[in-house]
Formats: sequence, C-alpha cells, structure tokens
Amino acid sequence: MVSTSSPHPDGMVSFWRGNPHALDDYRSTPDLPAEIDVVIIGAGYAGASTAFHILDQSTNQTPPSVLILEARQACSGATGRNGGHLKPDPYNHVASIAAEYGYEAAAEVANFEASHVPALKAFIEKEEIDCDFVVTRAIDVQLSSAHRERLKAGYEKLLHAGVEATKNVFYASESTAEGLSGVKGAKGCFSYPAGHLWPYKLITGILARVLARGVNLQTHTPVSAVSEQQDESGRWVVQTPRGTVRAKNIVFATNAYTSSILPQYKNKIVPVRGICSRIVVPDPAPLLSFTYTLRWGPVMYDYLIPRADGSIVVGGARTAYLENLDSWYNNADDSKVIESAKSYFDGYMQRNFRGWENSGAKTNQVWTGIMGYSSDSLPHIGKVPGKSGQFILAGFTGHGMPEIFLSAKGVAAMLVNDTSFGETGIPRLYKTTQARLDSSVNKILTSVEDVIKPQPKL
Repeated sequence: MVSTSSPHPDGMVSFWRGNPHALDDYRSTPDLPAEIDVVIIGAGYAGASTAFHILDQSTNQTPPSVLILEARQACSGATGRNGGHLKPDPYNHVASIAAEYGYEAAAEVANFEASHVPALKAFIEKEEIDCDFVVTRAIDVQLSSAHRERLKAGYEKLLHAGVEATKNVFYASESTAEGLSGVKGAKGCFSYPAGHLWPYKLITGILARVLARGVNLQTHTPVSAVSEQQDESGRWVVQTPRGTVRAKNIVFATNAYTSSILPQYKNKIVPVRGICSRIVVPDPAPLLSFTYTLRWGPVMYDYLIPRADGSIVVGGARTAYLENLDSWYNNADDSKVIESAKSYFDGYMQRNFRGWENSGAKTNQVWTGIMGYSSDSLPHIGKVPGKSGQFILAGFTGHGMPEIFLSAKGVAAMLVNDTSFGETGIPRLYKTTQARLDSSVNKILTSVEDVIKPQPKL
C-alpha cells in the first residue's frame, strides 16, 4: 500500500486532461517571490476558487498579493480526475446529518449544496468560461428495496421538517422507477436539480482570469513543509524544493494531501483512491438527458454523466475493490488503476440500461484519482486551529463539486475582511475545530466495515 499523503509524481492522465491547457505547466515568474501576502497551496477547484474570491472581495481596497503553489500540473488532483458531476445531496447523507446533528444543521448543508448549481451557472456565464456546463436533473436509482426504504424514510422526515432543498426532490416508486430512469431492476428513484461540466476547463478558466489580475502561479512546486511558528515579522515560512516563501497568510487547498504538510490532520483527512472511466458509443443509442447515480447500498454505488459528444463518463466500481482495503484507503497512488476494477466498466451500459443491449458502447479510458475523505464525513473549512493566518479548505469526501465554490467565497471573506465563520454562509458543521481534530471517529472505515471485515475461516 502507498500510504504517503503526498501527490504521486506520475499521476495517470484522465480524459479531462487529455489536451493540456497552456497553464498546465505554467510558472508566472522564473523564481519564487521571497515574500507574499497569501500563499494558496493547491491549484485545483478549491485553490483557484479561493484566489478568484480573494480578488473579487478586494474591490474597495488594494488586493493582497497571491501566490498559488501546485505540486504537479494545474488541476492535476481530484478535480481533474472526477466524474464532472455537479450533484448536490438534498436527501441522502443529509438525512444522516439530521439524525446526528438535528434538522437545522442538516438544512444548512442541503440548502448550501443546492445553491451551488445556480451560483456556478451565474459565475460561468458572467465570466464566459467554456467548460461544457449543463443544468439538468440527477436521477438517483435504488437497486435494493431495503436501501430504498431507508432512504425514503429519511427523505420523508426531511420534507416534514421543511428543508427547502428537499422540497425540490421528486420520488418515483418501484412501479414507475424503471420506466422513468431506464435502469434495469430499479426499485425506486429520486430526481432533483443538478449539473455537469468539464472540470479541468472550469479550473483552467478560473486560473486564466486570476493570473490576468496579477496572481502568481507556480506549477511543479510541491510544498515540503510550513514553519511551526511565525517568524519575527509575523510571516509563515513555506518550504519548497525551489526555495522558500514568507507569507502573511496560507490557504491549504490540499484536500487528500493535507496531512503531508499539516500533520494535525493525519487520519482526519485521508487519501482515498477512486476510479473513473469514459465510455464511447459508436452506434445510435437511447438519449441520456440526465445524470445518474446507481445505488446498490449505502457505500456501493456508481455515478455517470452524459456528454454532448455522445460519450459517457462513469465512476465508482466499488463492488470490484472495496473489500481490499489497501487498494484504496490511505492510498495516494494515482499512477495506475486499481487492478481488480480494470474491467468493471466493460459492458456497463448494456448491463444496466434498457435499450442499450446492442449499442456497441465500450470502455475507451479508465483512470484513477485521489480524494480527500474526512473521518467524520464533513469538510474542514476555516481557520486552522491555533495557527493565526492559516486557513484550510479540504476533506470533501468525494463530494466537493457542490461544496467548494461557495466555501472558497467564505474563506476569502475571512481572510480579506476578517469575517467571522458564522457570517460566511458556510454550514456550521464544516468549521474545522480542535475538537474535530481530537475526535477518534472514523466514519470512513465504519461505513464499510460489513464489506471489509475478515471472513470466518472454515
């Protein structure tokens, strides 16, 4: 098992990154600046969004100088390897949050995630970023009657509690689920607003705009360490193989790789390896107008988006590898595909969707990505406990697309205007705290314990 929490130097190429942008290996200046106002570590969705919001919120003042440090190429981490799914959760995990933390806290999460669809639509249109953005509906298909009943019970409780985002969810019973979804053997399904896009194009589009406004981007510049204390001028010393930078503020947009430079987050944000694919369709096939999630149980699911070119991006494949803990948990190796899942997507559309039996759909590409899973299933956002001038935006547990953009806006407000966490609009449960760092909870492992527990010997 590769247990290091640092980025692998030779991550495999995803479909999204097949044609690298001009900023992929970009360095704004030959050398690193000696001093800077803000260092953002990570040039993915979180890092690029935070840089944009810092500039956007500095309109009435001179904006701080910003340096983005990226260990590999721009957007080469989880964002450049995901399924392209902008899919809020208005009923599933939110119901579990309600059971543990109450309906008010759960509503904050559900409504915050749902607000990302119109927020990103408005942003992409205003900035004119060409990233194949589509607003559509998500179809969550249940393939287990027992799991359907658990989800339906939670969904009805959220409705009864008046959660706004849940009101936009449509439930179809078993009698109509297969006909509505087109998924064979559907036991029920939920439908609600969502979107999909080309994530790499979104992030490089954001980076192009912030660089035009003076942000300094340095790719292939991994951060090896950050000083334990501020120096005599109140700056943090950021160490890289290319030299050091002294910064007033640091934003850790490092997701799976956070604990390599913030050791207090070890076992709190864990590298988790996932798998994704692209399926091509040579012959005419039934039109897919929606995005999908196919659920066989609480942790066994796949997800897919249709693309305008007729191809389909499908991720998941957990049934093929989840029982082999070393292949995915605390594993940051995205240089190769999980061996046991290599052939999972072959014949995927023919197996699962009505009318696709003779489509000729076939797997065109399979790749791996590293997600940052939070041990308590909630992102870590805000001021790093005990570290003045340090902020974190990480631990999105494979669900960052409907969480990051507005979280970055809140972090920027905290940094630029000293806005309190409670005034940012970020859900209260996302706040990183010492209590969360001290907790021994590990929901990553407990959620899959029935799958990975040792089998009795005969």
